[in-house]
Amino acid sequence: MPRPQDARLQGQVRQFLNALERERRLSANTIHAYRRDLRQLIEFANDKGISDWSLLSIRQARFFPAKLHQHGLSGRSIQRMLSACRAFYRFLLKQGGAEVNPFAGIAAPKYPKKLPQTLSVDELSELLEQHDSSILSLRDHAMLELFYSSGLRLSELASLNDTSIDFQQNQIIVVGKGNKQRIVLVGRKAVAALTAWLTRRHELVKPQNLAKPQNDTQPENALFVNQNGTRLSVRGIQYRLNQWAKAKGLGRRLHPHMLRHSFASHILESSGDLRAVQEMLGHSDIGSTQIYTHLDFQHLAKVYDNAHPRARKSSK
Repeated sequence: MPRPQDARLQGQVRQFLNALERERRLSANTIHAYRRDLRQLIEFANDKGISDWSLLSIRQARFFPAKLHQHGLSGRSIQRMLSACRAFYRFLLKQGGAEVNPFAGIAAPKYPKKLPQTLSVDELSELLEQHDSSILSLRDHAMLELFYSSGLRLSELASLNDTSIDFQQNQIIVVGKGNKQRIVLVGRKAVAALTAWLTRRHELVKPQNLAKPQNDTQPENALFVNQNGTRLSVRGIQYRLNQWAKAKGLGRRLHPHMLRHSFASHILESSGDLRAVQEMLGHSDIGSTQIYTHLDFQHLAKVYDNAHPRARKSSK
């Protein structure tokens, strides 16, 4: 049985998570990540004998990431956890549950930023080459083309409905992080692939296949459906993409974000317009988009090494 102070600490965390879900409408995965990170903060508070969040001192808050680092947690994970702690204390300040935010200004240990993995244009051309005419191949081809054409997140693709696409304007309305909507352009080849899929989609979405209660007569409105005629899950999309990566001989796992990263880096290489890429990706902070400038620099460095007379290696 939890101690009274444990129940109080957990109760305020629960209120915070409920507020995130209700007011900011964050995804279930994001809420789960906050819950997991704050569970470690609760354990830390219990170890220190803290009975109320207002009693956690700045000194103790500074010791928290140090302890996590000693236990082998990566700098990236500690940074994420500190972000959750700061957000929680901002909530407590508004609710009158604390007078200061002890985590304000505390930095995580520095860590080397990993550059996002991308596919080359040749790899993408091979991957996106027209598949056979089976209904599942048409569906998968449409998913791959749309991923690369529009730079969608996996959750955004999975949540699309059959009415999300405006074929007159060649664009879709996407609901991204924080329930924010944005309009995304769809390329010519993606439009063609989507059109081909939608002419066959009805073969899977049949009344006898709808996994819905009998008193619910609403048809399935998901853009991409599975063999049972219901919305294709995030895991289902990941599985199908990896199946195509194997079939095409890519020699590595194909994470959906690789298509999003490839979209961003290829657009930036061609245009050099970082702000446009930020808008297309739906990044609220351009700092999140700037990682692609490193990829663009790598590309330019390769071009320089291969093209400049003073940079080329001697063939002797």
